[in-house]
Amino acid sequence: MSLDLHAPRVETDILGAPSRDHWSRRLLWGGILIVLTAIAYYPATRCGFIWDDDDYVTENPTLRDAEGLASIWLKPSATPQYYPLVHTTFWLEYQAWGLNPTGYHITNILLHAINAVLLWRLLFVLKVPGAWLAAVIFAVHPVHVESVAWVTERKNVLSGGFYLLSLLALLRYWNFAKVEGDEDASNRRWVWYAIAHLFFVAALLSKTITATLPAVILVLIWWKRGAVTLKHFIALVPMFVIGISSGLITVWLEKYQVGASGMDWNLSPIERTLIAGRALWFYACKLAWPTNLIFTYPRWDIDTGQAWQFLFPITAIGLMVALWLLRERLGRGPLAAVLIFAGSLFPALGFLDVYPMRFSFVADHFQYLASISLVALATSMASNFAAKQFTETRSLATMAVVCVTATLMGLTWQQTKIYEGLEVLWRDTIARNPSSFMAHNNLGALLNRRGDYPEAETHLIEAMTLKPDFVDAVVNRGKAREGQGDFADAEKFYRRAVEMQPNFAPALNGLGAMLGAQGDLRAARQMFERAIESQPSYVSARINLARIYQSEGKVGVAIEQLQTALQLQPESANSRDSLVQLLMSDGRIDEAKSVVESSLIRDPTDVNLLGALGVIAANQDDYKAAIGYFERILELAPGEPNASESLTELRKKLDEVDQAR
Repeated sequence: MSLDLHAPRVETDILGAPSRDHWSRRLLWGGILIVLTAIAYYPATRCGFIWDDDDYVTENPTLRDAEGLASIWLKPSATPQYYPLVHTTFWLEYQAWGLNPTGYHITNILLHAINAVLLWRLLFVLKVPGAWLAAVIFAVHPVHVESVAWVTERKNVLSGGFYLLSLLALLRYWNFAKVEGDEDASNRRWVWYAIAHLFFVAALLSKTITATLPAVILVLIWWKRGAVTLKHFIALVPMFVIGISSGLITVWLEKYQVGASGMDWNLSPIERTLIAGRALWFYACKLAWPTNLIFTYPRWDIDTGQAWQFLFPITAIGLMVALWLLRERLGRGPLAAVLIFAGSLFPALGFLDVYPMRFSFVADHFQYLASISLVALATSMASNFAAKQFTETRSLATMAVVCVTATLMGLTWQQTKIYEGLEVLWRDTIARNPSSFMAHNNLGALLNRRGDYPEAETHLIEAMTLKPDFVDAVVNRGKAREGQGDFADAEKFYRRAVEMQPNFAPALNGLGAMLGAQGDLRAARQMFERAIESQPSYVSARINLARIYQSEGKVGVAIEQLQTALQLQPESANSRDSLVQLLMSDGRIDEAKSVVESSLIRDPTDVNLLGALGVIAANQDDYKAAIGYFERILELAPGEPNASESLTELRKKLDEVDQAR
């Protein structure tokens, strides 16, 4: 009996039964697919920004103007990773709705839903039974929550769409829709060849894990036609060249720009093989039984001295060998699915250094595209079984499909809720993975910003215990001590962090602040200057350096630092307020007003900005304008005491001016 993934030429419904291929029917089932996706991910529309979203969106200066858009494409170092199409979508959204997270989340959901529809059409072209069911499972499976509910993972949902479009174009080029016969010799097929390459480049410019696509198409050719010819290889040479080149660039950027280097990545080839084998089984198990999904999984202790760890790669290879030997009996489909699964995961299996390996060797979002092949294999087998066993009682099969879909949707709905915000995310991660030093550190940093220093310190102590060389936790521990008024202890932690990593900007900035508080302004200035030299975009150091310059009477230089800080981070109220105050104290009232007005354009309802304009107008004796600003504040925040008091004073002054006239 064959388990190959072939199906009838006509289109099939969710259980593999033949049905007429009408556009109305396509639209109906496509619409249902989109609606189910939207329902499953509805909680994401209420989620905020989380980890890494600051670098990609909220504090990304390239999203602000046309110059930034040019940098996105022309300066690989301008963004955390050189994925210009991803950052271009963020740029467009920033122009449309600023930093409202809802818009970004809706975009991710829509892209994921579109990918599900594209997958449905791809599997239909490949004549895979149960194509629509496979697309539904892909759409609502909880392992994809990380890719959809996390704004930064726009990389996955955007690159996935271009990847599927490129595959569809290649299938059209090789005329896979035909049951018999070789490639169509018409000139039109070369148009599809060009389109496939265009979409492939777009996929790579969104995320380079899609570089595996030409290898995937070779497996598909072998599965459908039994052999791969030299002609097939030659046709895919441009894709291989482009994909490998793009991958090498990403590996270089990951190491020298993102920071994927050091002790955490010092792994031998055997250790990396153990990681890869274990990761393959991990991802397959999470697909089959998607429970206890964690944002950051425990980092495995890889030990070549433990024989049981070798079972993972050995059994993975053994399975592939067995499927090869049984291909005549089972068909080529199961082996093709497993090869595509493993091949699509290859860039994330540990053989290449990627930054997340610092925290864990696996992550749900790594299998966004790889999951497709195993889902398709499972649904095709289920559809073939249902077609044979439930010919008379198809309602039972339909009920099974509904139950599976509803269960997955429920799990996805619940999993999406942990992306509501940073605190929810980190607390959930710690509850499921207490050994996550990253989650303990990040929750501690969040509590520091909120002023809850005692609880913050408990998590930071845990982070330092779990990973003593984690410099971020040492710096945050210093901030916690500083927040509790223990400046001597804070300085100790900052110095320790500088010893661990001499060019770590947050550590240098923290130490500079402690030295400045002790009156050693010269030493403090050196620390701030070192911090800026090591990380020019570090705004806090520029603000602190501006204060040092101001105390030294170098007002012009201080203003330049604050202007740079505001350019780097336009939403920084600290930079803006410090700059406005300094400009006003220097008598540059019009410049101060211009700074506030520029910020008000981005957020016309910011009462702090309106208040600043009111104060500036009052200082210019323009009491009518000042009154207008404070009246606007009271419209937005009725009963605001400071605005009410200021309004009363301004009206008195305006009356005095009128009487004097």
